[in-house]
Amino acid sequence: MSSKSDHARWIDCSAVRRYSFREDHPFHPIRLALTEELLEACGALGPADKLMPTAEGAAEAVDAIHRADYIETARALSEPAPAVSYQDVAEQYGLEEDGDTPYFPGMHDAALAIVQGSLSAAEAVMSGATRHALHLGGGLHHAFRERGAGFCVYNDAACAISWIHRKYDAKVLYIDTDVHHGDGVQWSFYTDPDIFTYSIHETGKFLFPGSGFAHERGEGSGYGACLNIPVEPYTEDESWLESFESGLAQVMRAFKPDVIVSQHGCDAHARDPLAHVHCSMRIYREMPRLIHRLAHAHTDGRWIALGGGGYEHWHVVPRAWSLLWLEMSDHPLLASIDASPDGGPLPSSWPRLTSASRPEELPRTWLDDTSLWTPMPRRTEITAKNREIAALAVQHLG
Repeated sequence: MSSKSDHARWIDCSAVRRYSFREDHPFHPIRLALTEELLEACGALGPADKLMPTAEGAAEAVDAIHRADYIETARALSEPAPAVSYQDVAEQYGLEEDGDTPYFPGMHDAALAIVQGSLSAAEAVMSGATRHALHLGGGLHHAFRERGAGFCVYNDAACAISWIHRKYDAKVLYIDTDVHHGDGVQWSFYTDPDIFTYSIHETGKFLFPGSGFAHERGEGSGYGACLNIPVEPYTEDESWLESFESGLAQVMRAFKPDVIVSQHGCDAHARDPLAHVHCSMRIYREMPRLIHRLAHAHTDGRWIALGGGGYEHWHVVPRAWSLLWLEMSDHPLLASIDASPDGGPLPSSWPRLTSASRPEELPRTWLDDTSLWTPMPRRTEITAKNREIAALAVQHLG
C-alpha cells in the first residue's frame, strides 16, 4: 500500500476559472472544467485527491519576479473602470484592450490565484506532504518581469521556481512541453546556475514568441543551464519524442536537480489552431511517463506539474491533461489505455457540460488512430532537421 507521501495531489482550480479574458478568447477556463469532468467520469479524481490552495506568500512571490510598476499597473487595470492614465499605458505593459492579453475586471486577483495554486503545489511537494502535485490552472510561462504576454499576466511558473529556490535552497529543473517557447521562465533565470530551463517547442522562426533557439544557453554564471529543442513545423510523434528525450538524460547527469517543475501546454497536437506541429495524443501519454520516471530516478520523486497552452478545448486538452493526472497518480486505468492502439473508450457520460462552442463530433477514445491521418509529405526531411538541431543544442552539456 502506498504511503500518504506517495499520493499525488490535485490543486483545486475553482478560483482560477475567474482568469477569463472574454468568451471568444482562445485561453478559456472551459478547458479546466472539461478535464475535471472527464477524470471524475472515469473515477480518477475525487475529493480526497484535491488540495485547496492557500494565499500565503503569493504576493511576495509575484514581487520577486515582476517589476513593481508592472504589478501596480496590472492591479489598476483590474478595476471595473480603470483610470484613463492606466489605460493609456496598458500597451506599454502588454495588457492593451485589443491585444492577446487584454486587461479585464478582477484580473489581478485572478492572476494572483494562479500563483497561489502553483505555490501550493510547490509547498506540498517540497514539504514532503506528497511526491507529486498538479496545478492545471498554472503554467503561464510567457509573462515577463515588466509586461504581460501570450495570454499570461503573472508568471506563476517563475514565481514558484524562485520561491522553491529561496525557501528550500533547491536546484530546480524546469521542463516546458508547450509548443510555444517558455520564454518568460527562461529569461527570468537566464543567469542563474541553480535553475535549469529546458524547452521543446516549434521553432521561433515560424511561431510566437520568436525565441528558443539552440544557441540560447544562458549567460554569465548561468551559461549551460538552459537548453532549447526547437522542432520544425509539421513534426510528428516519433520525431517530437526523439527530440524531447535526446537531451533530458544528459541534463539530469550534468545538472543533478533536486526537484522537477514541468509545464504541460498541449498545443503541439495536430488539431490545435495556434501552431503547426502535427503530433497526436500519444506524446501526451509518453512525455509525462518519461518525466515521472526521471523524477523517481533523480529527484526522490519530487515533481510539480503545471498546465499551460492548448486551444482545442474539446478534443485535445481534456484528454491530454487527464493522461497527465493518470500518470502522476499511477492510476490503474493506464494499463488498459496502454493495451489498446486507440487507448480504449472514453466514458460515455462525458462530456456533460453544455456550451455554444460544443462541437457535434467529440473524441470517443483516449488516443488518436493516426493510421487514418494523412502522413506528412516531408517526414524524412523534418526528422533529419530535428535531429541536427537537437544534436547542436546539447553540445554544451558534454
